[in-house]
Amino acid sequence: MLSRAESLSLLTLSIACLGVLANTFNGEGEPLIASLAFSGIAFSFTYCLIQWLGQTFIHAGLKGRDMSKARKPEIPEAMGGVGAVVYLLILIFFIPFPFYKDIVAATSGGGSRDVTVSHELLASGRVLHRFPHSKLASYLSALMSLQSVVILGIADDLFDIRWRHKLFIPAVASIPMLVVYFVDYGVTNVVVPLQLEHYFGTLIDLGWIYYAYMAAVAIFCPNSINILAGINGIEVSQSLVIAVLLLVNDGLSLHSAPAVPYPHPATDPHLFSIYLLLPFIAVSVALWWHNWYPAKVFVGDTYCYFAGMVFAIVGILGHFSKTLLLTFIPQILNFLYSAPQLVRIIPCPRHRLPHFNSRTGLMEPSVTIWHQPPGKVLTGVLKALASLPVPLLAIKQDDQGNVVSSTNLTLLNLWLVWFGPQREDRLAMGVIGSQVCIGVIALYTRHKLALLVFREDNRQ
Repeated sequence: MLSRAESLSLLTLSIACLGVLANTFNGEGEPLIASLAFSGIAFSFTYCLIQWLGQTFIHAGLKGRDMSKARKPEIPEAMGGVGAVVYLLILIFFIPFPFYKDIVAATSGGGSRDVTVSHELLASGRVLHRFPHSKLASYLSALMSLQSVVILGIADDLFDIRWRHKLFIPAVASIPMLVVYFVDYGVTNVVVPLQLEHYFGTLIDLGWIYYAYMAAVAIFCPNSINILAGINGIEVSQSLVIAVLLLVNDGLSLHSAPAVPYPHPATDPHLFSIYLLLPFIAVSVALWWHNWYPAKVFVGDTYCYFAGMVFAIVGILGHFSKTLLLTFIPQILNFLYSAPQLVRIIPCPRHRLPHFNSRTGLMEPSVTIWHQPPGKVLTGVLKALASLPVPLLAIKQDDQGNVVSSTNLTLLNLWLVWFGPQREDRLAMGVIGSQVCIGVIALYTRHKLALLVFREDNRQ
C-alpha cells in the first residue's frame, strides 16, 4: 500500500497537473503543456495502481519467482499491462488538445465567437475541410495499433505463446498504422547517399518493399526489447533510454527546423512523436520505480510489446525510422549475436538469462549444454570466438577437446564474459550505460555528420 508521504506527493502532483490542464483552455489549448500535465497524471495513476493491484495479480495467478535472488521471492507479474492501459487512456483523453485550435476554427461555437462564417462557406462545407483529418487519422491509427499490441501482449503473458507464433504479433498490430501511412502519406522513396548518386540517382522508389521494411521495424522493435531481458529493470531501463534519446532527437529537429515555411513540414511529425513519448516516459518511470533491483514486480511481455510498438509508431509516422534504428544499435547487435541460437545452429534453451550463483550472490554467464559434440566446423568456430583477444563467448571442453558447454549468446552474458561475475544491478547499469553512450554518439552522428553522406537534411 501507499505510504502517507507517497499519497500526499502523488495527490499534489495530480492536482497540480489538473490545474495546468484547466488553464490551457484559457489560451489556445497548448497541446505540449497539456501533454506534460497528462504525463504527470499518468505517472501518479500508474504508481498507485501498481501498489494497489499487486496482491490482486498474485491471487489471480499472475506471479513469478525472482530466480536471481537467494530466497527466490514470489512477486506480481505482467505489471506492464497496467502501465500500458493507463497510457492508452491518457492518449484517449489527450485527443482534443492537439486539435483544439482546429476545432475552434472549423466549427461555430465552442469558443469561436470571433469567427464569422458566410452562408456560402457553411453550405459548401469548406470551413470543416480546414480540419486536419490526416493528422487525426495518424493519431487514431497509432492508438489502434497500440491497443492491438497490448491485447496480444496480455494474451502472451496469460498463455505463454511460443516464440515462433508470437514473433509476428507486432506485424498484426501495425496494420492500422501502415494503412493510414499508405492512404495519407504513401511516400516510398529513399534518399541515395552522395557516394552512390552516380549509380542510382538521388532517389529510389522501393514501392511495396518499403512497406515490408516498415512492418519489419514494427516486428523488430518489440521483439528486440523482449530478447534483451532477464534481469531486474533491464526492459524498462533500455526503453527509457531509447525514449529519452528520441525525445532529444525531436527537440533538436524542431530547434533546427527553418522558420520558413511555417509550420515546417518536419514540425508536426516531431510534435506527434513528443505527444506519444512524454506519457510513455511517465508510465515507464513509475514501472521502473517498482521493477529496478530488487524488483517488487515483473513487467512481463506486455510491456516489451507495448514499448517497442510506441517506438515503431513514432519512427514510422514521425518519418525518422532510420534515426530510430540508430537508437536501437545495442538491440540490433544483441539480435545479431543471438541469431545462431535463435535459428538453432547452437542449442537454445527456453530461458537464456544469466545464472545466479546463490553462494556469491553474483550473476554469471549462463551456458547451453552440448549433449552431442558440435561438428568439426562449428567446433572450430566456437574455439576461435572463445580465443579472441576480446572473446565473444566462453566454452568448456572435455579431455578429448570436445565442446561440452558454451555461454548463451546474449549481450548480458557477453558482458559477464568480458567483466566477470557481477551483482544484478551492476550488470544492468553497465549494459544501460553502454546504451546511453552509443545512443549519444548515434544522435551526434545523425545531427552533425549527416550532410557528409546525404545531399540535404530532411529538416531543411
